[in-house]
Amino acid sequence: MKRRQMIMGSAQLGLATGLRWTVPAAAAGLVREASGKSAPQTPRAVPSADQIAWQDLELGMFVHFAPNTWQDTESDNLSTPLAEIDPKNLDTDQWARTAVDLGAKYIVFVAKHQGGFCMWQTETTDYSIRNTPWRGGRGDVMADIGASCRKHGLKLGVYVCPRDDHFGANTGGVCKTPELQARYDAMYRQQLTEILCCYGELVEVWFDGSTATPVSDLLVKYQPHAMVFQGPSATIRWVGNEDGFAPNPCWNGIDSAEAKTGTATSLNSDPDGDAWLPNEVDVSIRRPEWFWSTKNEKKVLTPDQLLSIYYRSVGRGAQLLLNIPANREGLLSDSDCASARSFGLEIRKRFAKPVAETAGHGVEATLNLSASTQIDTVILQEDIAKGERVRQYRIEGLTGGTWHTLGEGTSIGHKHIQPVEPIAVDALRIVTTRSVGTPVFRSLAVFRTAAPPPSDWSAAPQIWAVNTVGRWRDNAFSIDLTSKIDAAKQYRLRFVPSTGMVTGLKNVVLKLHDVEEPKFLKPVNGKTDELVLDITGVAETVQVSGQVEGAASGDILLQKH
Repeated sequence: MKRRQMIMGSAQLGLATGLRWTVPAAAAGLVREASGKSAPQTPRAVPSADQIAWQDLELGMFVHFAPNTWQDTESDNLSTPLAEIDPKNLDTDQWARTAVDLGAKYIVFVAKHQGGFCMWQTETTDYSIRNTPWRGGRGDVMADIGASCRKHGLKLGVYVCPRDDHFGANTGGVCKTPELQARYDAMYRQQLTEILCCYGELVEVWFDGSTATPVSDLLVKYQPHAMVFQGPSATIRWVGNEDGFAPNPCWNGIDSAEAKTGTATSLNSDPDGDAWLPNEVDVSIRRPEWFWSTKNEKKVLTPDQLLSIYYRSVGRGAQLLLNIPANREGLLSDSDCASARSFGLEIRKRFAKPVAETAGHGVEATLNLSASTQIDTVILQEDIAKGERVRQYRIEGLTGGTWHTLGEGTSIGHKHIQPVEPIAVDALRIVTTRSVGTPVFRSLAVFRTAAPPPSDWSAAPQIWAVNTVGRWRDNAFSIDLTSKIDAAKQYRLRFVPSTGMVTGLKNVVLKLHDVEEPKFLKPVNGKTDELVLDITGVAETVQVSGQVEGAASGDILLQKH
């Protein structure tokens, strides 16, 4: 364990009468490992100004709308005659008003889904809105939603799918022959150019499933400030599921090599990584379906279900992108809007005004209240411009002259919502028990919501990742890697906890050809949650077993070095 870092002096940055941020006076020093080796003085990964601005938005609204809407399907089967696509009552102002009711700060519109149908006046394909009866073929949904966002003070993002079934391009825009690939690359680059240069400033651009077509130059030229979801230019990443939940801890850091794959998820997180790549949680209000259909009206999430999603996404430092699909009239359905509106009202009711709030820096921060006050929720925010410094913390409340532990946690990052048992306190403090550099807090706020948190607010999600090879439970694991080890090479195992932290690995056994080979098993310097396997030849069987200290359960990832 690292020793608590101490700093000189104190800061008084209270944001309300009677509040004080206190820092114990002590000699300055580094966080140190148990071995006495100095850890980094500051985090390696820090966000760009654009990433900080995007994370401050916290909540966005997704809108899916395509020929699928007329087919009652999730994937466009290309069967709908274009003459039938005529959303006569399309009203993007209604979409924007719903986003405002929801509390969203931006809308990401699906301008092109995997079928290839384009919702703007493109010159690249006949499979587009210009060849429908809607507005005599002169309609442009992308233009409409852009105007509505400006009118209602929202930012605009766009989803332009690299896959195109109408053309014959598979996931990522990969075609079967070099000739088709060249044709598609030219078409997709033109489509993207039309979107990027003709509809004003964009806050986010989605490349679902990554993109094989080179597009980085277009992004730099036309939308240098937009966040990029997946692909080689990614500046944000997919959380790893479509259920609406982020893991806890939810770190922003990641190894730059993994970031460049364009398909990293929250499972690839590394708080000591050298790249900042925040997580976005996408989920549909008609879960698990993204498009409106006549069959999913009863699947609309309730305000309580949305509240659970909020606590486990925004409340864990991730971005929440909630999908509300448009129907065949071009409107968001009443049931969807009502649920979103009620959810937005509840969030504002709970968190619009804290009982008290302050900011500052140091390993021990105290928020003094003017009188004993009932609280039930604490919201913490780091100043992420200086990186993610807190690795482990404890929240304490002062009652009757004695400090009592109210809660504990690991990652904070942009925001962490932590419910506590309702209690009257005279003061509240956060004690950082493990950090990299001096903790710097943008906000320490306490609330009295007078409402219970979602019953599952602390539950762990199931995260998806292509390199997941197993799980551990009850601090023990045993995995067969035979099918994954396909070459003589060095491999890395990473242990990603469901909650808490991995503090060590012990009694680890590597078997090749059913024979123990301890010399091929190595720890990673400075890492308590990683192992290196030196595989000198492909074996008939490769098995690894052992015990995990700290976190009781989690996912195991395998990556080639």
